[in-house]
Amino acid sequence: MKRVLVVEDETSIRELIALNLRMAGYEVLEAPTAERGLELLSAQRCDAAVLDVMLPGMNGFSLCETIRRDDSAIGIIILSAKGLESDKIRGLSIGADDYMTKPFSVSELLARIEALCRRVARTGGDAAAAPPDTRLVSGSFVLDEKARILYKDGEPIDLTQVEFQIMELFFQNPGTALVREKILEGVWGENYYGDVKIVDVNIRRLRMKIEDEPSQPKHILTVWGYGYRWNG
Repeated sequence: MKRVLVVEDETSIRELIALNLRMAGYEVLEAPTAERGLELLSAQRCDAAVLDVMLPGMNGFSLCETIRRDDSAIGIIILSAKGLESDKIRGLSIGADDYMTKPFSVSELLARIEALCRRVARTGGDAAAAPPDTRLVSGSFVLDEKARILYKDGEPIDLTQVEFQIMELFFQNPGTALVREKILEGVWGENYYGDVKIVDVNIRRLRMKIEDEPSQPKHILTVWGYGYRWNG
């Protein structure tokens, strides 16, 4: 059974999310504060987390950063009344996989959590069933699809599950210009409701991790007015 952490200080909202998740077959951990959420995570691993931003004590952005430092696989959705573009970009830049604003559709939230948990399954135990020869090589990079690790010059690079899937898409389409919508569909799924800008934010994060000079990328190239192209 997939386990989801819900960190929300408003009891009615937290219980609504938790009830619907349990009805959908998930195990749910509930926390009214970030500090309590971290305590629960230290005791039990979760496949996904839903984090409110406006929390007493540590806020949701700081919580997201703290969780992501220790766990690159967990799926993180930030749920917030803050709908400004800058807030969304901030949330995605610090490691969240998705961002939803209040008021929200419970069915849409469940769909996004389900998509996140599918990625976690690919990153974790399901990868062990992959064929033995699952290494894709591109220049100085090696993408190990079984271990879900990207290597550069033999050194592993710590990627989130979303970042890994973007790299997987690039390696499977070398030298091909991929439109943003294709990347969005390939990684987040064809029924994803979010903004295509989530692709740009993750590309910026990837460049910070794999490029020698992120401001002058040599591997993840921008195709202006279209999307991105991988150059190994």
